[in-house]
Amino acid sequence: MVRDYLIIGAGPAGLQLAASLDRDGRDYVVLERGSGPGTFFTTFPRHRQLISVNKVHTGYDDPELRLRMDWNSLLSDDPELLFTRYSEEYFPRAEDMVRYLADFAERTGVRVEYGTEVVRVSRTDGAFTVHDSGGRTWQARRIVVATGVSRPYVPAVPGIGLAEQYADFDTDPASFTGQRVLVVGKGNSAFETADALLAKAAVIHVAGPHSLKMAWRTHFVGHLRAVNNNFLDSYQLKSQNAVLDGTVENIEKDPDGGFRVLFRYARTAERLRELHYDRIVSCTGFRFDADVFDENCRPALVIDGRFPEQTPAYESVDVPGLHFAGTLTQQRDFKQGTNGFIHGFRYGARALHRILGARHHGTPWPSRRIDATPEAVADAVVARVNRSSGLWQQFGVLGDVIDVDGGQARYQEEVPLEYATGGGLGPAAHRFVVDLEYGVGHDHVDPFDVTVPRVTENDVEHAMDSSYLHPVVRYYRDGLLTGTHHLAENLENEWDIPAVHQQPLAAFVKESLD
Repeated sequence: MVRDYLIIGAGPAGLQLAASLDRDGRDYVVLERGSGPGTFFTTFPRHRQLISVNKVHTGYDDPELRLRMDWNSLLSDDPELLFTRYSEEYFPRAEDMVRYLADFAERTGVRVEYGTEVVRVSRTDGAFTVHDSGGRTWQARRIVVATGVSRPYVPAVPGIGLAEQYADFDTDPASFTGQRVLVVGKGNSAFETADALLAKAAVIHVAGPHSLKMAWRTHFVGHLRAVNNNFLDSYQLKSQNAVLDGTVENIEKDPDGGFRVLFRYARTAERLRELHYDRIVSCTGFRFDADVFDENCRPALVIDGRFPEQTPAYESVDVPGLHFAGTLTQQRDFKQGTNGFIHGFRYGARALHRILGARHHGTPWPSRRIDATPEAVADAVVARVNRSSGLWQQFGVLGDVIDVDGGQARYQEEVPLEYATGGGLGPAAHRFVVDLEYGVGHDHVDPFDVTVPRVTENDVEHAMDSSYLHPVVRYYRDGLLTGTHHLAENLENEWDIPAVHQQPLAAFVKESLD
């Protein structure tokens, strides 16, 4: 039996896509190695606190607006299937996510084969064959990999094998009592680990070659979050801990016990130094596991071999029919957007479902008709940017598309920007693309520095200089970008003042169409 789709992985992305396929009556099955959905969250994060926002009390009645502050729920028409019903903690526990995903899988009725570990993927005569560890084979015309980055990324450092790995080290702080500890890495897993050891370890050094980046400055939620940065206080307030900027050159065992580490500083006169530690924990991230793919269908990898390279349709650039969902799709917006996280990739999975529907099932991208007058187009855009959770969460990645033809306009929601501008929706004589964006250089400005000038709220004349999140509308004539309009930023993210937002936008639409 050759199915239309095989989804590998029953984590959040696999379940999100499967629920959409199931609702449409598509031919699919999900293969999951674990005994239930969301196996990743039974282990990670190691210290069990999620850093995804779970804001239960928003003051909004509109469920779409509430999703702007809910980073954990999957998309569903069932109001009971919201993560906010599972915890009131702002940063919830991983166990709550496991429980939520199990209920989502059960209530949506998605078809999952649990306990099915994929050990090989091959391709013959246009169909994929998947072999599992139990000796069974599965065939499909298309595969969607939703396994996440399942293997530790191990940097090429001599002796790194002597370090304990974040994935399996003993997280009990008591086991580090009175010890000197080196944490390799500068991401959230590294600082999560360092924070957990503050009360027990004697000395903690967190080391990495790149400058530390704070999420509140870059707006990338994968950079260091405030919830994990207590350690920085202990460093800057002289409490025996430090952040080391540079590279670990070598690790070896010390005959007297512990480890000797040769460290190369990035910005001091003392270029090399030998440091001594009792324990070393490597927190250097994860990578995609491509080892199960035969050579004739192994996807090209990028970003130090950590992610499969993808087209705007979330498809391998060199293996047609091999798609990706979930955190793997962050290759498309690496360290810029939210595809690596549930509140981002839930919309990406929905977009992938729509792309597959258009390509293989004759189902065009969902749309609605609106009047083609400048006022009607402006009103439709303003209504969407003030309500949409997809544009809000996938800023700079997803956009709404309005195609104008004669006296009619067609409004299509939450299309991957590069898919739209690259012809994925077909040609259009007049096309407006709307998204939310931060201003150019926003990540190089300290948002708390009151001496840095910024655009005044609701400043129409200087809206293009806005640094905070704001709507941007681009006009394409026969596929060529010919105009850009910025809606002035607003403290409450309410872009609906007629003289500030609607009227200038309507004038831009009119000028573009004339």
